[in-house]
Amino acid sequence: MITLTSSLNQSEWNAALTRLPQAHVLQTWEWGEFKSRYGWHPARLLWSDGMGPRAAAQVLSRRAGFLPAKVMYVPRGPLLDYTDVAALEHILDGLEGAAQAERALFLKIDPEVRSDTAEGGAVVALLRRRGWRASHEQVQFRNTVLLDLTRSPDELMSAMKPKWRYNTRLAVRKGVTVRPGTRDDLPLLYRLYAETALRDGFVIRPQAYYYDAWGTFIEAGLAQPFIAEVEGEAVAMAIIFRFASRAWYMYGASSQRHRDKMPNHLIQWEAMRWAREQGCTVYDLWGAPERFDASDPLWGVYRFKQGFGGELVRYIGAWDFPVSRPGYQLYVLVMPRLLALMRQRHWHMVRGGG
Repeated sequence: MITLTSSLNQSEWNAALTRLPQAHVLQTWEWGEFKSRYGWHPARLLWSDGMGPRAAAQVLSRRAGFLPAKVMYVPRGPLLDYTDVAALEHILDGLEGAAQAERALFLKIDPEVRSDTAEGGAVVALLRRRGWRASHEQVQFRNTVLLDLTRSPDELMSAMKPKWRYNTRLAVRKGVTVRPGTRDDLPLLYRLYAETALRDGFVIRPQAYYYDAWGTFIEAGLAQPFIAEVEGEAVAMAIIFRFASRAWYMYGASSQRHRDKMPNHLIQWEAMRWAREQGCTVYDLWGAPERFDASDPLWGVYRFKQGFGGELVRYIGAWDFPVSRPGYQLYVLVMPRLLALMRQRHWHMVRGGG
């Protein structure tokens, strides 16, 4: 019999996650506490039986923008064995009931269930039967590139495309060095990130947000920055998050200077080796395009990631359970337009337009 527990402490929650399939850093206690400082309220639900944890869902909730109602979200969850249909039905019963009790507009999930498998097809069919809808809004990337870290360093190097092997070794010959960063490097990390955002035309959050996000996980031992330098000058950075047996390349940035020395290739190689030494078996390069052609904004980044010899993985994406159908329709119609307008205004100000 599966029973639900909602009263847990940090160590109990994180320990339970490590015993479940696809344990994810976005389901950790630390992520929930971090998001609680930015308007989200975390609730942690753990289902267990006599053998131990069977499923977990960290549910984040907040007010739905201008509407007097809540939205609820389970980032990269719920965590469970998705081939166990009875357990999945039981967990969905609980999550749907929680959303209804809170009178939320909707509940969103985006589990790491592969779309190109029989399991993925069965999960999608089950969600549709229960009234869930494929979401118009992907909070996390639907697709990604995964590297198998159970291979030896020589095997990892051999799996790279020839040009990537050459560039990684070229960086060493050109004098690029990579060092692990600390919390003291936060100003440097943000400076590189802001420079990259301005150059590549994407909007970022205020500095305090990243200091909090990166600093919190560095302090908890769940994130490790890497900084590439040329003659003592920082030219690139990557921040690797890790939890259980997995690592995620969540943030990266680089300067315009010394790009010909290929620091980004070397920093990835050192990050992969570090993750492997920490006992991680999977390195997630965190993000691949929605459309696999040059028109997708992620195409160039994807080509860079693909060169390291990973596997393209496509997930089923985000799914919404509408509690209030009229409210849900209003939200999905109006909110994307409002967010687009806010981003446009922010970028105009960043570019010096006022």
